[in-house]
Amino acid sequence: MRRFVFACAFAATLIGTAGIASAGPVSVGEPMSLDPADYREVAFLFPFERGPSTYYRQPSQSGYQANYQAEPAARSTTRTMVSYAGREAPGTILISTTQRRLYLVQPGGRALMYSIGVGRQGFQWGGTHSVSRKEEWPDWRPPSEMLKRRPDLPRYMAGGEDNPLGARAIYLGSTLYRIHGSNEPETIGQAVSSGCFRMLNADVIDLYNRVRLGAKVVVMR
Repeated sequence: MRRFVFACAFAATLIGTAGIASAGPVSVGEPMSLDPADYREVAFLFPFERGPSTYYRQPSQSGYQANYQAEPAARSTTRTMVSYAGREAPGTILISTTQRRLYLVQPGGRALMYSIGVGRQGFQWGGTHSVSRKEEWPDWRPPSEMLKRRPDLPRYMAGGEDNPLGARAIYLGSTLYRIHGSNEPETIGQAVSSGCFRMLNADVIDLYNRVRLGAKVVVMR
């Protein structure tokens, strides 16, 4: 089935934060140390989600089945533990659109880091919201703004492997923005959407299981 590029449309107030030390450049907030001594990678916390592929199919009677024909980009989770010296409380989601990474703050001065796909030029935004809803294998209804740009898109697509929202969706406040999985794992790490944040299906499943409703989400340009 043809893949569709999922996008969202909304604008929000830009805000900044600092305190994430990682292996990649940090171009938001004040300069931070990039010394490898300031961060560390640890073992994955959910080893049952590791395997030949992290592009998960829909649930079956035997649980999640790995799609062994998935693209190479889908075959490894991006989840890594890094140090965090910021002021946000554990459970907060921090998103750097410039860095193309999402951080989930953990206790003890740490954060889980995931690679993400972000909005293309002209569709990036910054602001603070909260998790308002969570869905497994969500349906997709392209918003009217997207249909004006792409009249060829379907008006409705049921949740499933070919759905652009992937395995999970985490909704941000009352906006049209989501953190969601993807049926195009090769786009993770790229700026291709219209404002939503894409993750590998394995990564968004992991994040979904950790994040509570009402959790704070800070998006930085």
